[in-house]
Amino acid sequence: MRSTRALTAAVAAAAVLGLAAPAAVADGMGESPSHIVALPSVIARGGQLTVTVDGCFTGATATSRGFESPASLFSPVGRSGQLSSGTARVSRSARPGSYSITVRCRNGSLLTRDSAFTVIGGVRGGLGGASSTGATPTDMAIGGGLVAAAVVGGGIFWLRRRTERRL
Repeated sequence: MRSTRALTAAVAAAAVLGLAAPAAVADGMGESPSHIVALPSVIARGGQLTVTVDGCFTGATATSRGFESPASLFSPVGRSGQLSSGTARVSRSARPGSYSITVRCRNGSLLTRDSAFTVIGGVRGGLGGASSTGATPTDMAIGGGLVAAAVVGGGIFWLRRRTERRL
């Protein structure tokens, strides 16, 4: 009975290995990209992002309308070699919005990921929205009103506390 179970387990293990071996050989000969990740997924113009691709273990080239240069060369990552990773710089003239990335493995297989990353518009630098001429009359009136209210409120509070002590 035990030898039958052991024999069944050995046959099952051999079948699994027998079915997996051709897939492993085929995987080594015919690579194809299966997944594209761009980090950070939201980036400002001129920023640098890292693109990682599954399935191109001999390297890859990625292109996007949002990249500064037309293509970026990717190198294998890790011991398994199933991942390729590289950096790309977003063009300073890229318009805000979503961009796709197309990856081409060295064997010619392609994969495109739509909306892989989003370019956000630049912020206005400099004064940060402040006026260069100083406070306006409206700003002065609002500030003066707040100071007056604080003085009146503090005086009332102080007088009430003073009368409570006498009792």
